[in-house]
Amino acid sequence: MSRLTHIAPGGEAHMVDVGGKDATQRIAVAEGQVRMDAATLAAILAGNAKKGDVLGTSRLAGIMAAKKTADLIPLCHPLLLTKIVVDIEPDDALPGFKVRAEVRLSGQTGVEMEALTAVSVACLTIYDMAKALDKAMTIGEIRLIEKAGGKSGDFRRPES
Repeated sequence: MSRLTHIAPGGEAHMVDVGGKDATQRIAVAEGQVRMDAATLAAILAGNAKKGDVLGTSRLAGIMAAKKTADLIPLCHPLLLTKIVVDIEPDDALPGFKVRAEVRLSGQTGVEMEALTAVSVACLTIYDMAKALDKAMTIGEIRLIEKAGGKSGDFRRPES
């Protein structure tokens, strides 16, 4: 097992120095889901949530969250992200929504945490905006789907 990069030899947490690394193109894709009552899904799609545009607001919240990841997650580097896309698709089989985020930059460290944070906050925002309709909604399956670039190489989650 490789050693944890954010733990100093004395055991204390520290921010990794990425200053000596070459800037490379980095990409990360994450996804998650919000399960809900079929009636709640229908109400959101019909635009009948009391708080307004659930999907538009959630998409914007995810984008904003990716940009603020370094403020939320200790030891994350503040990054100059070049692209953030948050897609939210209805899924009658859940029923609910599948949320997917793609984050890119050219830099010295990866963007996995930014993609995961975007998905997490977009899912939380769906819940917040629709909780008056369905307090039993569940958020889950938040995970990294793929990453590319950097010293550790590429990763793609196997299809399940």
